[in-house]
Amino acid sequence: MNIGVYGLGRFGTFWAKELAKHNCGRIFGYSRHKKENIEGIKQVDEQTFLQECDIIYICVAISSFETVIKSIKDKLKKGTIIVDTCSVKVYPSKIMRENLPDGVFSIASHPMFGPDSGKNGVKGLPLVIFPISCPKDIYNNILENFKSWQLEILEMSPDSHDREAAWSQGITHFVGRVLDELALQPTELATTGYRRLMSIVEQTCNDPIQLFHDLQKYNPYAKQMRMGLKGALDYVMQDLVSQED
Repeated sequence: MNIGVYGLGRFGTFWAKELAKHNCGRIFGYSRHKKENIEGIKQVDEQTFLQECDIIYICVAISSFETVIKSIKDKLKKGTIIVDTCSVKVYPSKIMRENLPDGVFSIASHPMFGPDSGKNGVKGLPLVIFPISCPKDIYNNILENFKSWQLEILEMSPDSHDREAAWSQGITHFVGRVLDELALQPTELATTGYRRLMSIVEQTCNDPIQLFHDLQKYNPYAKQMRMGLKGALDYVMQDLVSQED
């Protein structure tokens, strides 16, 4: 089995290494800008990549996903399985459903971890997965492979994922960026709670700012989350003002 990772950015490189580590097959990588040698990954040109790979994980920015799918859709061989790894699910699922030709299968996935949270191993970490257009036997084979990694597998529809993710991942990244704007510094007076806040900043702000923007733009429930957060902040601020009177 030939497995491909399209996009060798920070997450794509991490994901390719995990696929190689778990002996998923021959691992191919493609990136517009050739990367330094990655152990266990064979980097090839796009044409070779698309013809050789049986399963292709698309690991590009959410905002680039549609462009990539439209650019490769007519070059894919019949039977290819396309798996997105975006942090939102409704948007890429719609793009795959509307653009991939007959005979090319699609699965939505979201590994809810990355280079930081998975640096000590991925055992027990959550992965969301859902078939978009894929025969049951093929989907089940991929599902069983991920189970062998000892991941926490969550089969969830794209809409359910985005609804929950807006109030978990989305709000975490939002709060992390807000705290980063405050330029908080370590202090000898740091409580456990403060150190946890600092860890949120570190975890979220290590990712490209593009990920933050895309999480807020392409999750249909993110605006509702932001309005809820603003309303809660306004309420607490007003409560404090009332205590001053």
